[in-house]
Amino acid sequence: MKLYYSAGACSLSPHIVAVEAGIAVQLERVSISKTPHTTGSGLDFSAINPNGYVPVLELDDGTLLTEGPAIVQYLADMKPESGLAPPAGTVARARLQAWLNFIATELHRMYSPWLFHKEYGEQAQAVARGKIAERLAYVDTHLAAGGPFLAGEAFTVADAYLFTIVNWSRFVNVDLSPFPNLGAYLERVGRRPAVREAMQAEGLKVPA
Repeated sequence: MKLYYSAGACSLSPHIVAVEAGIAVQLERVSISKTPHTTGSGLDFSAINPNGYVPVLELDDGTLLTEGPAIVQYLADMKPESGLAPPAGTVARARLQAWLNFIATELHRMYSPWLFHKEYGEQAQAVARGKIAERLAYVDTHLAAGGPFLAGEAFTVADAYLFTIVNWSRFVNVDLSPFPNLGAYLERVGRRPAVREAMQAEGLKVPA
């Protein structure tokens, strides 16, 4: 299998999951800062994903999967013994999917594109930061009551996604100091060997 990624982008989430599950994936870097987007091997990325964004998981038979929350669940289901996702059809799985949806719609889409593009203006970015703070407060409260991970004692694909997105805070001036439980959570997840391995493979600074 091949994972199309951009260093530090949301594609880090399925990369972490693949390493956690012990699934070997070939990495193909995508240049998303230039138009047209091209892959490391010189392919036109729009032919792979017309939406133009990562991640994309190419299966061994050539099937292409898009959208991070779908990809991480697919990978987890390949290795159910990893415990990265509860069995399909269970209440626990529905709760996991609720977290994935929350992260995608309430956090991911607030950080990106709003905080990564100055052309949106300071007022729009201030609104985005306010919304993010509200959502992070919710996560912080949840972790205080039910941590150490989103699903309690078990690290799941939702944690890989949340870590990836909230880790952007240091690049876009989102203040995490009001959220001590979330800060401790990020440190805890950042110490996981699979997280460190995936970040190193992408050339990212690994948490101390």
